[in-house]
Amino acid sequence: MVTSVEPPPEPSEKLSEPGELLTAYLDFYRQTILRKLEGLPEAELRASHLPTGWTPLELLKHLAGVERRWFRWGFAGEDVGEPWVEQGPDRRWQVGDDETFEDVRALFLDECERSRRIVAGARLDQVASDLGRFDPGEPPTLSWILFHVLQEYARHAGHLDVARELADGTVGE
Repeated sequence: MVTSVEPPPEPSEKLSEPGELLTAYLDFYRQTILRKLEGLPEAELRASHLPTGWTPLELLKHLAGVERRWFRWGFAGEDVGEPWVEQGPDRRWQVGDDETFEDVRALFLDECERSRRIVAGARLDQVASDLGRFDPGEPPTLSWILFHVLQEYARHAGHLDVARELADGTVGE
């Protein structure tokens, strides 16, 4: 059985300032990811229906890591300890048995909020720090990072479309 859900509203069509447009769409996709996971039982959050073997909960933890790596470690140059929070010893995504959906969701929301603060305090043409992820002389601008992260979210939202439909028949943006 296929169940359709209404998508959240897209950002306003009247947005024209690039920074507002990029951050509004990034928040739209952050919300979309969480909506796609809502209502999935714990067993389905930890199950994979795909040959690659990733699970919806692992994908959410991966996106928390994306936020950490691109904005805190990458752009701001913060010392974040382990930037690859989703990787296990074999470098595959993993979520510990002791980590609940609420734990991973809280990590994701915390990283998103930290990213928002970093972005709010910077200009789009500002170049990332060379103290973290990027080699000296090669760091990208904030606008490039925002666009990169936005396209990564859009791809992963599509991945979750398929995973959710296979899990319980729920479809929608």
